[in-house]
Amino acid sequence: MKLNRRRIITGALASATMPRISAAQFLNAPRHGLPGTLEERYARLDDILRQPVFKHELFKDPVIIESVELLHYKESWLCRVRSKNGHEGLSVGNPLQMPTFYPVLVRQMAPFFVGKDARNLEDLLEAVTVHNSLYKAQGLAIWVPLATIEFAILDMFGKMSNRSIGLLISDKIYNPKINVYQANGERDNSAEEVIEHLQRDLSISYAKAIKFKVGGRMSHIETPPGRSEKLIPLVRKTFGDEMVISADANGSYNVKHAIPIGKLMQEYKYAFFEEPVPFDWYEETRQVADALEIPIAGGEQEPSMHNFRWLVANGALSITQQDMFYFGGMVRCMRVARMAHAFGKQTIPHISDGGLGYVYMMHFVSAIPNSGPYHEFKGFNDTLPYKCPTSTLRSDANGTVTCPTGPGLGVEVDPAYIAKHEPVKA
Repeated sequence: MKLNRRRIITGALASATMPRISAAQFLNAPRHGLPGTLEERYARLDDILRQPVFKHELFKDPVIIESVELLHYKESWLCRVRSKNGHEGLSVGNPLQMPTFYPVLVRQMAPFFVGKDARNLEDLLEAVTVHNSLYKAQGLAIWVPLATIEFAILDMFGKMSNRSIGLLISDKIYNPKINVYQANGERDNSAEEVIEHLQRDLSISYAKAIKFKVGGRMSHIETPPGRSEKLIPLVRKTFGDEMVISADANGSYNVKHAIPIGKLMQEYKYAFFEEPVPFDWYEETRQVADALEIPIAGGEQEPSMHNFRWLVANGALSITQQDMFYFGGMVRCMRVARMAHAFGKQTIPHISDGGLGYVYMMHFVSAIPNSGPYHEFKGFNDTLPYKCPTSTLRSDANGTVTCPTGPGLGVEVDPAYIAKHEPVKA
C-alpha cells in the first residue's frame, strides 16, 4: 500500500499553520502538582508494591520445577522449563544479550529454580537475586536471564490453565488490539533521510504515530550539527497535523540543552519527549519535567524498582517505559505500571529488538489499564519458524496488531526447529 501522498504534500505545504494535535491522549492527568505530600505518595506506592501480581490462586496443587534448560542453535536461544507433573513452558530469549549473559542463567539461576514450587513465582523472583549475591550484578546481567526464565514459567502456567499470559498477571484483558507507532532509530544522517525512511516504513506498518531520534545518544555532539532543530519542525510539516509524533533523545542532553529542545517539541505539538537527559540523572529528569508541559517518558534502561518509585512519586516521568527483558520480566514491569497508574501516569513499555520480544510486550500491554495509545513496532523474527493461530502478529491497515489469545504465549515454535537446539552446559 502506498502512503497517502496527498496528506503528506498537504502537510508539507501547511508550514504556516500551527499543528492542532493535543498531547492529552497521552496523558489524562495534570502534568504538575501530584496529590498529597511526598511521604503520603511513597506510602501509597509501597502499598501497591506489596500487592501480588501473579494469579497464584488459579493453581491449587504444587507445580514443582524439574528442570530449567537453556537451548542454543546458531543465533537462537530458547529457555525450556519442565515440571515434575509433566508440564512444559518455552520462552525465546533476547538474541542480542543472551550470548553475553547466558552463564548467569545456566550456572546461577537455573539450579536455584529446580525443586521449587513455581506457584511461588513472585517470591522466587526476589529470592534468586540474593542467591549467591547475584544482586551485585544489578542490571542486564541478572534481569535479562531472569526475564527469560519467567517468560517460560508463565508460558507453562498459561498452557496449564488455558489462559494467555496477560490473564496470569491481570484480572482482565484491557487491550486486545494494540495501536503501533513507527520508530526510526537512525541518528547520523540528515533530516531529509529520516523522513524518507519514515515514509517507507509507514507504507508497511500503516501506523498513525511515529517516533524518531534527536541528539547524539548520551552525547551533546550531534551529526550533522543542528539536525534535531531542523528535524523537529520538518517532521510535523511533512506528515501534517493528524500524525502523532514523539522524539527520543536517549540521554543526549543536559538540563540547559534539553529544555529548549522540549519547548520546540511543544511548539509543534509533540506527544512526548523520551529520555531528555541520561537515564540515571533523576533530579535532572525532574528539572526538565518541571520546566516543560510536554510529557517526559523514560525507564528503558532503569534496573531499579526503588528508582522507579522515586521517579513516579516525584513527578519526574509522565510515561514509564520499563523494558520486558531489561527490567526482569512481566511481574516486575507490572509493579511499575501499577505505580504509574496510581498517579494517572501511562505506561508504554520498551522492548529490546530480536526474538519474539514484541509478543511479550503485547501480552503485557493487553493486561494494563494505563497503556499509552501507541506502542513501538519493530517487526518480527522471520528466521524463527512459528505459528500463531489467533493473530497474524502484523499490523493491519488500521495500524493495529491483535494480541494472541491462545494459551501461554499463544505462539507455537516448530518442534523440529527446537530439536536442532543443544542444551547449554554450565
